[in-house]
Amino acid sequence: MKTLRRLLMLSSIAAAVTLAKANVSVLTFEGVGNNIAVDNFYNGGTGPNYGIQFSSNALGLVDIDAGGSGNFGGEPSPDTGLYFLQAGAATMNVAGGFDTGFSFFYSAVVFPGTVFVYEGLNATGAILASIELPMTPYFAAPDPGGEYSPFVAIGVTFAGTAMSVDFGGTANYIVFDDITLGSERPGPPQGVPDSGVTAWMILGGLAGLVGIARHRK
Repeated sequence: MKTLRRLLMLSSIAAAVTLAKANVSVLTFEGVGNNIAVDNFYNGGTGPNYGIQFSSNALGLVDIDAGGSGNFGGEPSPDTGLYFLQAGAATMNVAGGFDTGFSFFYSAVVFPGTVFVYEGLNATGAILASIELPMTPYFAAPDPGGEYSPFVAIGVTFAGTAMSVDFGGTANYIVFDDITLGSERPGPPQGVPDSGVTAWMILGGLAGLVGIARHRK
């Protein structure tokens, strides 16, 4: 009887873990393209259909080492990230909503940024969580070939159901990757320790006004 109870308990735990994993979505932006609008890539477009849509100023950016114009390195999932060239933020809408946590990797060597998690679509309703994004290391390992390197992991937990996120900062001076819905740990291959708001933070020096997108001569 004890063995049966133990097996049932283990089965319940395994089912709970599987369900938790099923509710976590990771956006790596691979396949979006260089300086191409993300738009409906994750909403019935050519990427996985998560019901996620981005504002028109949100663009994919490919590492210059992979043939793009991205002035970054050490991205958690090579070779594409997310950035914006217009306005002070890019907005992500999640029609079905998400809960529990939110996390991502980012690099910002010149100006800091902010992220707000909202209860409603299009950055409306109550703010469920906010994350301050300090400047990150400049021209550091693991890829000294990109001035926006490395990427730093950060995450937050919150109560309620969120339907949109504003990724704020200075246009062309911040890049995001492995945006993860449903967990305070950003998606594979790495994560951050548990806590309400967590990050690996080493303040970087001011790197001059060097943008994230390089223009080839």
